[in-house]
Amino acid sequence: MSKRRSAHANGYNTPTVFRKILVANRGEIAVRVIRACRELGIQSVAVYSEADRDALHVQLADEAICIGPPPSTESYLNIPHILMAAQITGAEAVHPGYGYLSERSSFAEACALQGIKFIGPPVEAITKMGDKSLARAIAHKAGAPVLPGTERALQSEDEAVAAARQIGFPLLIKAAAGGGGRGIRRVMSEDDLIPALRIAQSEAQAAFGSPEVYLEKYIPEPRHIEVQILADEHGNVLHLYERECSIQNPRHQKMIEEAPAPNLKPETRRALGEAAVKVAQAVGYQNAGTIEFLVDAEENFYFIEMNTRLQVEHPVTEAITGIDIVQWQIRIAAGERLSYTQSEIHVSGHAIEARLTAEIPEQDFTPSTGRISEWTPPGGPGVRVDSHLYTGYSVPPYYDPLLAKIIVHAPTREMAVTRLQRALHETRITGVSTCRDFLLRLIATDEFRRGEVSTPFVPRLLKSMLTTGGVR
Repeated sequence: MSKRRSAHANGYNTPTVFRKILVANRGEIAVRVIRACRELGIQSVAVYSEADRDALHVQLADEAICIGPPPSTESYLNIPHILMAAQITGAEAVHPGYGYLSERSSFAEACALQGIKFIGPPVEAITKMGDKSLARAIAHKAGAPVLPGTERALQSEDEAVAAARQIGFPLLIKAAAGGGGRGIRRVMSEDDLIPALRIAQSEAQAAFGSPEVYLEKYIPEPRHIEVQILADEHGNVLHLYERECSIQNPRHQKMIEEAPAPNLKPETRRALGEAAVKVAQAVGYQNAGTIEFLVDAEENFYFIEMNTRLQVEHPVTEAITGIDIVQWQIRIAAGERLSYTQSEIHVSGHAIEARLTAEIPEQDFTPSTGRISEWTPPGGPGVRVDSHLYTGYSVPPYYDPLLAKIIVHAPTREMAVTRLQRALHETRITGVSTCRDFLLRLIATDEFRRGEVSTPFVPRLLKSMLTTGGVR
């Protein structure tokens, strides 16, 4: 079923290659891409499952077409249905957003076979960097530091034992075919290795369709810092500086991100950017992408993976650089050259993003569903809200629990933290349980205020709050 609306146009400098783009996603990221299309004077096509018939992205797009039942496997992951929607509506390009099909080389290849431009990197880059063990080898060859670990996916349990003894404990078992915190297990001793290996393989199979895993040395108190990349089809590769992404829940899902990373030496910041550019160049990268690093207490950093897509936390980078990353994704896919040089990209102020999710932190972040009876987002100076919510919207049980991203920007980090606190206090949402109160407690801690956090920070905080009855 297709919903059609009037076309639009404006005075923006529009990439002439695309008249219409299909957005192969849902939720806030679909809304974000549709808005970018509208500002560029490009018509947008939304796809939706039967559960999302009344979703905001469906209402905002110029056209909308149903692609299947509520389960993602029958709708948002259904490649034939999405390509058919593109053909029916005459879309020349597809923007995959993040998650779902954004890092599926098979989807990018299928788009190419149908003569539809995939707004993302080349198939070869997705394939190479999607194999996490191969990505490590590419990064190492490009000169980026890499954590000790296996050079390829494990072939047997005996190989896992031998490799683990060589690497040393503690270590991590990680899915070779994906990221996003799924398929990861920490192993403290050899006795725990095989049970953890089997669980990680099962999780990897369920999440990414492949049970392949590899081993990597575990750093006890690491910071998770990523570098945003933009690369055009003419060989130009730039970095837009780094983001701090260490605040993650016990399932390795990010909760708060900020840019630039606090308390980072200028020489470390410079070296991270240079290493990220080298990795992107080594794989022949194009479009937007992110190079992920772990950083230890001495600011030694190590490549861990590349996300060959747009990141959830891209707004903080947009805030500090003034560069619209989503519009540049479209422009690059249309063949435009980057209009910046590295020396022209500067950091202005500090930005923080908090993810408001329909989850119950004290119940192991169990998802919550229901009908939104009130949604009053925050506003005021320096506040941006990316969301697909409206009063009366029903949060379905089938998808990611992300409800909104609350982004603040201020001249200093101290001012940004205060502004985020104010914005979260202003946020009113009823009808579902959310992590809002937990976020407020988190940003009030001394560790966060000082910018001294690492990836184990949230699990420790949650344990402390549960022990003292501090979560409500």
